[in-house]
Amino acid sequence: MATEREPAMTAPLSAPEHLAAPRPGAGVRIDGVSLTFRGTRPTHVLDDIDLTIRPGEVLALIGPNGCGKSTLLRVLAGLIPPDAGSVTIDGDPVTGPDERVGLVFQEPRLLAWRTAEQNVRFPLELAGWSEERQERRAEDLLALVGLREFAAAKPSTLSGGTRQRVSIARALALEPRVLLLDEPFSALDALTRERFNVELLRLWERTGTTIVLVTHSIPEAVFLADRVIVMSPRPAGVAAEIPVDLPRPRRVADLDSAVVSAVAAEVRTYLVDMTDDAVAMEEARTAVPAGARPEDRTRHAETAPGTPAWFDPFRPEDDA
Repeated sequence: MATEREPAMTAPLSAPEHLAAPRPGAGVRIDGVSLTFRGTRPTHVLDDIDLTIRPGEVLALIGPNGCGKSTLLRVLAGLIPPDAGSVTIDGDPVTGPDERVGLVFQEPRLLAWRTAEQNVRFPLELAGWSEERQERRAEDLLALVGLREFAAAKPSTLSGGTRQRVSIARALALEPRVLLLDEPFSALDALTRERFNVELLRLWERTGTTIVLVTHSIPEAVFLADRVIVMSPRPAGVAAEIPVDLPRPRRVADLDSAVVSAVAAEVRTYLVDMTDDAVAMEEARTAVPAGARPEDRTRHAETAPGTPAWFDPFRPEDDA
């Protein structure tokens, strides 16, 4: 029977002896990016997004569920082409999957039949690296994320957090200039998540990679990022850019600092009208019946979130 194993994370990460000096993170420019998913009911997901990400910056994206944060990451990675606008990395356009970009999904998505080392080596195999170079690079990366002793372990024997660390090592295999993280620690308990956030910052200090992180946790966004970008409800746009004036290096104790509390409070002021209930209610009010034209939309009765369940907006006495 498979057992979950979680490596100790008491010692700071140290750069492996053979790991080459990191290249600086790349600058990213998003110019007027818009995207609509086509289908029986077209969905306008991204709307004219303009954003500049500095080389080596840690940027957090936060916003209501379904607003388009993960879609934006996939556009940055070159997996989904935008309908309008462009993405450039250090001035060069992103026109498809790009080796300058590493992407870590919410689920680790490891190959179950491969060991941790073999999973890390996979992109190196696809890139045509020699066996010797693959082995050396994988060993260095597993050491970087604190998993050298788990090189021969299959994913089924590792905990969720450990599998995600293997996934991060794999994403770093080809030395990406930009690392995209789509809620990588959302499945972890609160205390483990805090420790992993510290480990992520240590990893960033070692690699110098530009990081773009999607999260639903306001404290996590503030703790990790140089800037927090608040996204509006779908179609997503930039509702606010909030700098985080918190010195680095950062420690878990900083989560209780006045700076974190103040920035978190500012982020919440932009999110207060973006709850799932509020967004769903607004969509219901402006719903378009099947077969109708958009200009025929009508607003439904103003039944705001929080209205008592016994309230009936269609009773004649309420029309007076």
